[in-house]
Amino acid sequence: MLVDASLLRLLRSKLSTARRVAGLSVSVFHAHPAEYSTTTTDSFRRRKIEGSNGNKESGGKWFTLPPFTKHVNGAAIGRQLAANASGGAKAGTETTALKWVLRCCPELPRSLVHKLFRLRQVRRESCTVESSQLKRVSAKDLLNIGDRIFLPISVQDSHAQNQELHEKQEGHCTEEEVNFIRSLELYKDSAVIVINKPPGMPVQGGIGIKRSLDELAATCLRYDHSEPPRLVHRLDRDSSGILVMGRTQTSAIVLHSIFREKTSSASKDDIDRNERILQKRYWALVIGSPQRPKGFISASLGKVVVDDGKSERITVIDKTQTIPSQHAITEYQVIKSTSHGHTWLELSPLTGRKHQTVSNKMLVPQLRVHCAEVLGTPIVGDYKYGWQAHRKWQHFPLSNIDEDPNENSAKENSRPFGLNLESGSICEKHPRLHLHCKKMILPNVSKALQSLQSSDYDLSKMESLELAAPLPAFMQKSWDILNS
Repeated sequence: MLVDASLLRLLRSKLSTARRVAGLSVSVFHAHPAEYSTTTTDSFRRRKIEGSNGNKESGGKWFTLPPFTKHVNGAAIGRQLAANASGGAKAGTETTALKWVLRCCPELPRSLVHKLFRLRQVRRESCTVESSQLKRVSAKDLLNIGDRIFLPISVQDSHAQNQELHEKQEGHCTEEEVNFIRSLELYKDSAVIVINKPPGMPVQGGIGIKRSLDELAATCLRYDHSEPPRLVHRLDRDSSGILVMGRTQTSAIVLHSIFREKTSSASKDDIDRNERILQKRYWALVIGSPQRPKGFISASLGKVVVDDGKSERITVIDKTQTIPSQHAITEYQVIKSTSHGHTWLELSPLTGRKHQTVSNKMLVPQLRVHCAEVLGTPIVGDYKYGWQAHRKWQHFPLSNIDEDPNENSAKENSRPFGLNLESGSICEKHPRLHLHCKKMILPNVSKALQSLQSSDYDLSKMESLELAAPLPAFMQKSWDILNS
């Protein structure tokens, strides 16, 4: 049967338009629990497509990603929220092929994705070209709405291995361990999950670390989401308190942008304003008392090598030194002074050292260094920056507390992951670090993303989340002892 060539061109044009319309229908603006999720396992489809030279490449089998669509520009939304600005672009229409693959395939290792582009194994089917032939695409090439990206079939094996690894990790957590991690939850919505990090548990994995919160959150706090929670800031291993994670890739990008913008720099308005967009308030028990009940600590911090190059530490850098440094500001206020020579402080970092991967990484060292080297009041249990003060440490006698030490030992042994949550108060010879992220105020990212569905949204009027985390047991005990 012969078909007129003009009719074929018309049919192809209609098909191209249909693809673009279908692409828009896959937009991330939805109001259900997985509203900001882009990809699940079912997003991959195996297809046999003719290559650009008319021959079947790699057996003619590919994994097809969803067509490129308008999507939330998480970084831009985060910057708008951080600046308390209204309006702005609510969807991105320009994205590189690399970013689209990473967005659609969050569970694929970034190293594998980069390798695929580097080996020129990624293809694109352009919606603007009538031919259905696939052409090679580079990582930095911009996509048009409706374009499809094709990955080699070998990606299926990597994806299956990641799924198998995730299932194995889930099997490593007992019911008691899952219940313990979930008991740490302070707040949860479709975009954010917040936990009260226990002292002694590392946030991220590394050398010598068997279990970390990012791994445990992916196993225990995933619930019905297709994506695991993602870290957007950090707390030191020995510190405790509020830890915020994004439940989807988009919300994590927005949160990360907020933390990065508001901790890398602060204007005079940010410092003088009572209601800042992002507020972090730590409680700390320090040795001694500041000369003034409240004020601002303003000092540049830099990293120096000590112990003949065996370790590094953060320290105050003056103008005469040539060591690279970054200015850091901390607001402090006395909560309560005691007759025993200790003071409870509330510390609010306004600016901090930026980190390219996870923002807020250096804020806890900033607080510790500012207390020890600027205020002259090191934090109790800080043996790195306040070791001299702890050489003369005199603990409170056990008679000051009404508790059986054997009972503490029994509780400690029964904690999941071997955590010690009871011991470490000021009644012991070696107290633990008394630094806790007690309160935090941040924009309601879930409501902000939902508001983007409206044409007249105003991010400057977005409501905030007010979070609070109770003190860990040993800090609460120190509080009770000093108030008795």
